[in-house]
Amino acid sequence: MFINPQQNEWSAILKRPAFDTKQLEATVSNILNDVNQNGDAAVKKYALQFDKVVLTDLKVSETEFAEAAALVDDNLKQAIAVAKENIQKFHAAQKESIIKIETVAGVTCWRKSVAINKVGLYIPGGTAPLFSTLVMLGVPAVLAGCREIAVCTPTDKNGKVNPVVLYTAQLIGLKTVFKIGGVQAIAAMAYGTETINKVYKIFGPGNQYVTCAKQLINAAGVAIDMPAGPSEVAVYADDSCNAAFVAADLLSQAEHGADSQVVLVASNNTIVAAVKAAIQKQLQELPRKDIAAKALEHSRFIVMENADTAFELLNEYAAEHLIIASDNAAILAEKVINAGSVFLGHYSPESAGDYASGTNHTLPTNGYAKAYSGVSLDSFVKKITFQQLSKEGLNNIGTAIEAMAAAEGLEAHKNAVTIRVTPSAPKRGN
Repeated sequence: MFINPQQNEWSAILKRPAFDTKQLEATVSNILNDVNQNGDAAVKKYALQFDKVVLTDLKVSETEFAEAAALVDDNLKQAIAVAKENIQKFHAAQKESIIKIETVAGVTCWRKSVAINKVGLYIPGGTAPLFSTLVMLGVPAVLAGCREIAVCTPTDKNGKVNPVVLYTAQLIGLKTVFKIGGVQAIAAMAYGTETINKVYKIFGPGNQYVTCAKQLINAAGVAIDMPAGPSEVAVYADDSCNAAFVAADLLSQAEHGADSQVVLVASNNTIVAAVKAAIQKQLQELPRKDIAAKALEHSRFIVMENADTAFELLNEYAAEHLIIASDNAAILAEKVINAGSVFLGHYSPESAGDYASGTNHTLPTNGYAKAYSGVSLDSFVKKITFQQLSKEGLNNIGTAIEAMAAAEGLEAHKNAVTIRVTPSAPKRGN
């Protein structure tokens, strides 16, 4: 525990779990290159090597979709429908209408959102198949109007995709699902194989290998949603908090994986003690308690008696999820400048954003919230600018263009204006 640490100590205190990136990059790079050169054969090889499964057909069949739907509990189907509706409402409201601006007489400029034609969605499997991530990514992709939406997700040892993932894909309207996970899935979507078409942008969270793969293919020119790594939560708690609620929030993040990180910033030591006691009590009841306990080993408990300083520290951390457990949450939220998603008050658990409130749970981690936003409808579109000038409009700004082009030594740029605005300008067709 840390009490009122000085600012020069914050960086060390807030350090995320680190990995041997050189070895990681070498391993991932070899897989990427293999899939790029050998396509489906390499994908199947790595499915056998890493997932211990022999894959014949990489694409999920209509029969598999139908079988999966029959295996999903009706109550869960209803829950997914609620989440889909709320996420759809929130993201549909992000659509922008075209606004034309006449900057000067005869010069009109506007911007238009155009869907990215081909996108790939990576849905993690492993210890917890994240069908909720498919809702978070699939709904805005469909709303944006992306023409080709490929989904990649790993299978179990029998070569079957989790039935809830398939049901969710079907509910959203996604029919192109491939039974592959890990680095090989990222490679297949980035480069294309005999079965899987190359996409223009790849979305979705994953383990350190998937994250590294996304960053490497991004460096090679394939767009990704954002740099993202292990999940994390920070909680600010004052005397008005409920220690049991705070403990539950910290544990809900810790159970994601052993490399997850949780941070508590409290206004006094009494709160920290109460939260720690509640954590120990609740931890024993969790099926994933071993994973959560491992994550808690690199958790941070910090006492910051001054709220302004506390939020300076939290902004420096730039958490993926930030919970403000206070009666004054709305006021304190004004101090937030770096966070992926913020949860205000005692009844806004991070789980709400993970599943069904409507916001997107695909968020920047590892401090990237200082410069990146979470996934939104904007993530699936490009914004193309347009301009249309009349003869009058070009005359109105032509002198400025000519002067600026000449000052930069770009005579052809200047001439493209001069040839149009001089009295001897060629007539159309000449």
